[in-house]
Amino acid sequence: MTQLPDNIDRNSCAALDAQDALAAFRERFLDDGETIYLDGNSMGRLPKAALRRLQEMAEHEWGTILVRGWTESGWMESPLRVGDRIGALIGASPGEVLVADTTSVGLFRLITAVLRARQQRRVIVTERSNFPTDLYIAGGVADLLGCEVRAVERAALRDALGDDTALLMLTEVDFRTGERHDMGALTAAAHAAGALVLWDLSHSAGAVEIKLNHHGADLAVGCGYKYLNGGPGAPAYLYIATALHDELRNPIQGWLGHDNPFLFDAEYRRAPGMRGWMSGSPPVLAIGALAVGVELQLEAGAHAVGGKAGLLTEVFMRLAHARLDPLGFEVATPGSSEHRGAQVSLRHPDGLAIVRAAGDRGVVGDFRPPDLCRFGLAPLYTRFVDLWDAVERIADVVESGTIRLPKYRQDVAIP
Repeated sequence: MTQLPDNIDRNSCAALDAQDALAAFRERFLDDGETIYLDGNSMGRLPKAALRRLQEMAEHEWGTILVRGWTESGWMESPLRVGDRIGALIGASPGEVLVADTTSVGLFRLITAVLRARQQRRVIVTERSNFPTDLYIAGGVADLLGCEVRAVERAALRDALGDDTALLMLTEVDFRTGERHDMGALTAAAHAAGALVLWDLSHSAGAVEIKLNHHGADLAVGCGYKYLNGGPGAPAYLYIATALHDELRNPIQGWLGHDNPFLFDAEYRRAPGMRGWMSGSPPVLAIGALAVGVELQLEAGAHAVGGKAGLLTEVFMRLAHARLDPLGFEVATPGSSEHRGAQVSLRHPDGLAIVRAAGDRGVVGDFRPPDLCRFGLAPLYTRFVDLWDAVERIADVVESGTIRLPKYRQDVAIP
């Protein structure tokens, strides 16, 4: 990691930007030149190339080729084709990733498949602080199939694994604090107990380097609209290790998962590999936009992206300790770069008002109850000087008393 000076100021941040091998990627995203956008862990910026690609797809493929686009433009194969590109980003082999549906639907399908395949094991182990959707989906599947969700504290995960465990389901990077699980160690612990592991990569893909095959991961899901910059509601993806392709079955048997969809046979015959996990017609335009964001990540390189994420978070945390700790803030994100994603979370009793007031000062982050100010530092477009300026503006809204204004303290819905 780049050696940082003992005292970081705006000039040293500018020097880091001058040395940044990924700095040029910032120009490839739409930017108003004023907003300091630190919410890439909720929704990424718009790649300029996505605008051109969507227009091309709409005018030429949809508008001119029309229905022939399914074959002439490769629409039908796009979930597999773009899935392989995502696979290259997250350390999977060709033929192990499919673009499909939403993260929630992907979780439902994979959890259900595991519990149906391994009926002698009826327990899903997870942590209480997992992303709520993951818990909701697991609970719904457990109710549907007569199984159990065993949710424990993070420190108790290994002890919760037993001979009744079918699946360990975890989100690699915690959405509240940015803390990152040790994928290799927990995958090995689950395998030692005879269980499979399902990783949610929504807060890590495109932010840190992921090595699914290297760690022997079984299953994964992830969204396309955060660090992959696929746009609001972008399609999600599924990863299934090749060794499990014959064992697990897609519980949503749609026509595109048939081994010959255009035969229109009344009897379902599963297509081999990840093709068998296709269900309905793919959202072609959305996949096209997602593909642009994925290619940017691949061009930058997952190792370089993860390295910059580690440096960005280190700088932000050091600035926060120096400037914000005296104002009642507490850094909630782990100090070791190996144990965090591209996110820094700060605790403050007035967190919601601070996030709202900072937003009006051009610093876009977000808030999670009860007291967390979250800042997602997307490596492809976040500068080091952005961090300095953001911390100064955050400090100012507290020191000036701006956060005491009634409009920042009203009890309204949290976006």
